[in-house]
Amino acid sequence: MSATYLRLDILVWDSERAVIRAARCKQALSARRDPALRGARKRFYRDMLRHHADAQRLVAQFRL
Repeated sequence: MSATYLRLDILVWDSERAVIRAARCKQALSARRDPALRGARKRFYRDMLRHHADAQRLVAQFRL
């Protein structure tokens, strides 16, 4: 999943909303509309947000 996060073309200091928007654009239209895949979409968004938070922590650690 981290490779997918890297392909979102977002910056480390972008907001969580920007991450969700970029992740949504990476999904197929059929996957975005299917109610049966709602749980999978939520897991995908949470994974992207977790990777984003990890990247922000990593940058903050090395800026000190």
